[in-house]
Amino acid sequence: MDNVVQNNPLLTREDVERAAADMIKPLLPLLSLGHARLHLGETGAVYSTAIAEMEAFARPLWAIIPMLIGDCPAVAPLWEAWRKGIINGVNPAHTEYWGAVEDYDQRLVEMAVFGMGMALAPQQFFFSLPDETRKQLYQWLDQINHHDMPKNNWIFFRVLVNIGFRVCGLAYSQAQLEEDIAQIETHYEGDGWYFDYPNQRDYYTLWAFHYYSLVYAVVMKEADPERAKRYRERAALIAGDFACWFDENGSALPYGRSLTYRFAQSAFFAMAAVAGVTTEAVDYGVMKHLLLQNLRQWFHKPIFTRDGVLTIGYEYPNLLMAEGYNGPGSPYWAMKTFACLALPKNHPFWMAQEKPFAGPARKCLPHARMVITRNRKGDHVIGYTAGNHAHEHAHDEAKYEKFAYSTVFGFSVPKAGKLLKDGAFDSVLAVSLDGDTYHPRYGCSSYEVTEGRIESAWSPFPQVRIQTTIIPLADQWHLRIHHLQCDCPVWIAEGGFALAREGNGTVKKMEDDQKAEAKAPWGVSVIRALQGYERGTVITPEPNTNLMSPRTALPTLLAKLPAGKTMLACAVYASPRSDAAMILPKEANQYAKLG
Repeated sequence: MDNVVQNNPLLTREDVERAAADMIKPLLPLLSLGHARLHLGETGAVYSTAIAEMEAFARPLWAIIPMLIGDCPAVAPLWEAWRKGIINGVNPAHTEYWGAVEDYDQRLVEMAVFGMGMALAPQQFFFSLPDETRKQLYQWLDQINHHDMPKNNWIFFRVLVNIGFRVCGLAYSQAQLEEDIAQIETHYEGDGWYFDYPNQRDYYTLWAFHYYSLVYAVVMKEADPERAKRYRERAALIAGDFACWFDENGSALPYGRSLTYRFAQSAFFAMAAVAGVTTEAVDYGVMKHLLLQNLRQWFHKPIFTRDGVLTIGYEYPNLLMAEGYNGPGSPYWAMKTFACLALPKNHPFWMAQEKPFAGPARKCLPHARMVITRNRKGDHVIGYTAGNHAHEHAHDEAKYEKFAYSTVFGFSVPKAGKLLKDGAFDSVLAVSLDGDTYHPRYGCSSYEVTEGRIESAWSPFPQVRIQTTIIPLADQWHLRIHHLQCDCPVWIAEGGFALAREGNGTVKKMEDDQKAEAKAPWGVSVIRALQGYERGTVITPEPNTNLMSPRTALPTLLAKLPAGKTMLACAVYASPRSDAAMILPKEANQYAKLG
């Protein structure tokens, strides 16, 4: 099957509606006999196959419900199929009943979209169901009020369900609602930023905390005007910061977990439009461009199967980078971006002319613990980080704790810690006690993030203590300085950015005792030794380690360091253009000498 969305220009509301429908239509023949389950693949998750099939059924509703609100003509056959699935899924006497849930159950996650439907579209969604089904849906959803959930963004799922109950005139607990909102409030840090449990600042701030709070703001604007206003104000505060994560091509910064949700990256802008949240920097024209340009670039990636089903992965199908909670239907969380279809065609969002975001060349985002840089052409954004930490998901160290993340070069996850090609150690300093098994930064004992530099103290082993300074320079360069205190000899490998080995042309490698460089018609990656390294090499990592390209070349500096104190300094460069001048800024050597 051709990727029909690839040829969609995404210029009008009708184009976006067609894209949403074209993504859901391939799922219709895969629905179960009772339509309450959707079998999209054979891969496993931490929950059962039956729950995975319920999840896959539920997630397209993130697009179907806005299409119902917006009276989109294409929604009729889709809603007919999903309405049948809801009728059978909540019926305890039906073989496809979704069942009794448990504490920390994945089905609690999927209840959120039903709550949103009841809250935002009571007539089109809830009251269009048969009387008995409405009673059964209420009883099935009410289980969320009697089970424990993680004290993170999940709490918002219960909030959505209960405001849905409220709008539809059903019994709910105001005390539970207030308790949950108070819990959510403990995650707010200021300037629009929330953190997710235990200590993560990533896309969940935008596609979870803000997305759901803006649903609340729309639904409760009269019943709870003060809080609704506060949620809108917070969204306005973060809009300009978050827009910095997108380059002019529409690519957003690959960073953090759940990246298989792909174009959920722009879902915040969709719900901000629904809630009427605009700012001087991110008005409707900029918001529309960020959302649609992000969709356009995603639709040109090989992210679908031959029959049009979204795959697990990032820019290509890839199970290696996935979390344990990624089932075959999980990628359809991306359908949250179609919230904009709830807006009528004469809404200012749809009437606005697209405008590129005029992002600054450099911006410090202290709550995100990140400094963002943007090259002169705007087609390459890099995020430099320290201080974020997660400990319960796959490849946490790669997803949160590399020195730099790029919209062009992505990042890599390891297949193993043994051997450099297995570890795919891009944008890190990897340390080994035996020259065989390496460890990158994972957890900082202290950190400081300012516009001019990013400092962190970390220890890959008790015998090794490291103080790292990252200094963003001009023209896509950055400087890394490490002060190591080692109780024994160690081996180190300092990785630059991983360059794709796909495309029309070949990758040229240059290696000597001062640098390592990989160059191709589609880009260049360089790492130069300034102090302390022995030689450069271009490593060929294991296939499918990088999120953006299944095969890469990784410029790396190597050394064996003696026990005692050592200083390392290097300069790192990457560009999407191979004809770039690659002139090291003069201040690099000055910074390196100062240490």
